[in-house]
Order: sequence, then structure tokens, then C-alpha cells
Amino acid sequence: MSTTLQLGVLASGRGSNFAAILDAISQNKLDAKVKVLISNKQKAGALEIAAKHNIPAVFVSQKKFSDPASFDGEVSRTFEEYEVDFVVLAGYLRLLSQKFVRRYKNRILNIHPALLPSFGGQGMYGHHVQEAVLGRGCKVSGVTVHLVDELFDHGPIVKQRCVPVLETDSADSLAARVLVQEHQVFAEALQLFAENRVEIENHRAIILPGKERN
Repeated sequence: MSTTLQLGVLASGRGSNFAAILDAISQNKLDAKVKVLISNKQKAGALEIAAKHNIPAVFVSQKKFSDPASFDGEVSRTFEEYEVDFVVLAGYLRLLSQKFVRRYKNRILNIHPALLPSFGGQGMYGHHVQEAVLGRGCKVSGVTVHLVDELFDHGPIVKQRCVPVLETDSADSLAARVLVQEHQVFAEALQLFAENRVEIENHRAIILPGKERN
């Protein structure tokens, strides 16, 4: 039995994963509603996407806060105002404070453009990830959707999908193929939570049986 996730989305960039989540919702592939989008970048494309879909879009300036915890406190207050019960990081380039992570424990989902635990951690985002993958001569890369804890790219892994690395790949061409999979697997992972099919045990996300949507 599904429940409708009440999503609060955090994004710093163009928002392609955010748009893919909205598409999955509109196609009835994801039982969720985006209540509000918050960005720490005033010109983030994600803010424009939210506005086009009549979703409340909020820019929170980092300059107004003396420390990360204070910034996250403002984010948390906004999420409470919009009655958010699940948090999505859709290209959000900030490490969340311990208090925020505890507030939404096991209810914060992030996507990373590599197969964690490889090629994760501070500084591993965007083209940096794919350049590192190519630099090591990897034959396969992929996408990881994971729950968020107090460390970069460290929480329990919920879902992964592989992408072959071609001999002719550049960082851009590999990133483009990875992004196609990102747009699919993020919504699939969120739907597992909507169906109450995820249990956390010893830092592992256990997926309970059930009928997954195509």
C-alpha cells in the first residue's frame, strides 16, 4: 500500500533530476507531491522549473547565516511550514548539518553519478566524478541513490544502476549517459519509500518484496 510522499527538494543547479521527478509524478509512476523547492543559488535553473509548475520556490542566501547549522535551520523551518515529510537532494552542493540529518533521519535521499563507495566524497560532483572514473580506466560506472547521513556520499545505498564506460568516452559523453539513468532510478528509489519497502539494518537499506512499477 502506497502513501503519498510530501517532498521538500533541495537543489543548487539546473534541476534536471528535479524535472525528472516531476515527470514521474505526472505520469503516475511516483506517489509523491513536491511541496516546496529550496535553492542556495539565486540563479539555479531548478527555481525556474518549480515556478513553471506552480511549486513554491525559495532562494535561501548563504550570506545571511553565520554557520551551516543556522542555514539548515532556516531550511528546516521552511520545510515545516510546507509540511514536508521527505527530503530530496537534486544536485545540492552542501553538506547537511548533523541536526538537520537527525531531524529527517532515513528520510533524505541523494543521487550520485557513480557507483558508491567508489568516486564519492568531498569534491566529487559533476564532471569531477566522470574525469576520475576515466582517469582510473574503469570499464563500468553508474548511478547510486542513497540515504544521507552526516558524511558526503556515505549513507545506506538504496538503488544502483550500471553504465558501461566506452573507450571513446569523454567526461561529457559518459556524464550524458549516466544522467539518462539518473532520471529513471531516482524516481524508482523514491517510489520504494512511498510503498514502505525500505528498511535500514546495520547501515544497509533492505528492499522488501513487492511489485515495482515499470
